[in-house]
Amino acid sequence: MERFSYSKIFLLGFGFFGISVLWPLYNAYVPIFLKDFALSSFVIGAIMTIDNIFAIFMLPYIGTLSDQTRTKLGRRKPYILGGAPIAAIFFMLIPMARSIGSLPLMMLVIIIMNFAMALFRSPVIALMPDITPSRFRSQANGIINFMGGLGALLAYFAGKPLYDANYAYPFFVGALMMLGANILIVFFIKEPEEYTVKSKVNLSVFETVKKGNQELLSNLKDTFKSKERSLLFMLLSILFWFIGFNALETFFTSYAKFYLGISESTGALVLGVFSLTFMLAAIPAGLVGSKLGRKRTILLGLSVLITCLLIVVVVAGLSAGKNVLTQLFVLFAISGAGWALVNVNSLPMVVDMTTQEKVGGYTGLYYFFSMAANIFAPPLAGVFIDTAGYASLIPFSIGFVILSAITMSFVKKGEAVK
Repeated sequence: MERFSYSKIFLLGFGFFGISVLWPLYNAYVPIFLKDFALSSFVIGAIMTIDNIFAIFMLPYIGTLSDQTRTKLGRRKPYILGGAPIAAIFFMLIPMARSIGSLPLMMLVIIIMNFAMALFRSPVIALMPDITPSRFRSQANGIINFMGGLGALLAYFAGKPLYDANYAYPFFVGALMMLGANILIVFFIKEPEEYTVKSKVNLSVFETVKKGNQELLSNLKDTFKSKERSLLFMLLSILFWFIGFNALETFFTSYAKFYLGISESTGALVLGVFSLTFMLAAIPAGLVGSKLGRKRTILLGLSVLITCLLIVVVVAGLSAGKNVLTQLFVLFAISGAGWALVNVNSLPMVVDMTTQEKVGGYTGLYYFFSMAANIFAPPLAGVFIDTAGYASLIPFSIGFVILSAITMSFVKKGEAVK
């Protein structure tokens, strides 16, 4: 096992940085482009779930398939080389499809771009546990999340002037940044030699797919049929806290406008403070997880989230039209740090529930449950809002965070191996 290298993990973080540059731009501007074709909001919303649909079906499988892959470059890099260039090209084609004005072309470009992104997301993230000893994985994941947050902030702040100059520019620049970041990984990150054809029998594509299918079934069996249910409870916790988080992320600007009486742009700024403190707390959160223990750190983070959101409910209920921005900024800043304690330590727990040979498949399981939340959360929260009004949004999120804390309390595995 290689020694822990901060410089190597920061370099690997560029992969997550590149991915995190693309998605904010995609989510911000593609719905606007789709409006050009006179589509309903429902249809646009359905199109915008394509990435999540690909993710929940492909990420567990591609992660498992990469576990079984053996090439001269290693087991993860072939997927990066196969997916990242295609994703970059078709991301750049999105504004061109808009200018042509063809909906079938736009849909084709969107589908291929999302498919290509799903090809390499699990392998990129699985490189972290591949090159990092167990006891350092929380710190490493903190660095990777910091780089991802940096990419997202760059997309938000640099995207506006680029878009104002020409709506195609953010797509061109974002695609080139993502591609460049992944090229750095391919050239400068060395995969462990035991996963290259030099040290093991070179499997044919057919044999690799066959073994991948077998391992995927084995991973699912580990999740649902194992007598020791730590993995299942861990994955359910991930599902529950991401449902609570995604509901808040989706509807908070509407909550701010229609319930608190503040503008949607100000509501977005509150979420921006949350994202900023998450990014700043990501590296410290990894250090806390390594010292305090991952489970205890996650439960601490969940407690911070629950407490802050409960105070938001009280503050919002007592405001009666008063300005509550200062309180919201403080509470969401603290919540961002709490969310970092949770998010940074969860993936290392999942991958440390298995052997080194299966970390790609378990990384895929992590993303299956987190991406499934992206599909379930908005319509489920929407039903609550339609029934009980926007006042129900924060209690809805609190309820799912509490559920995640309950299931998390049953997790007995996943701590760092000394």
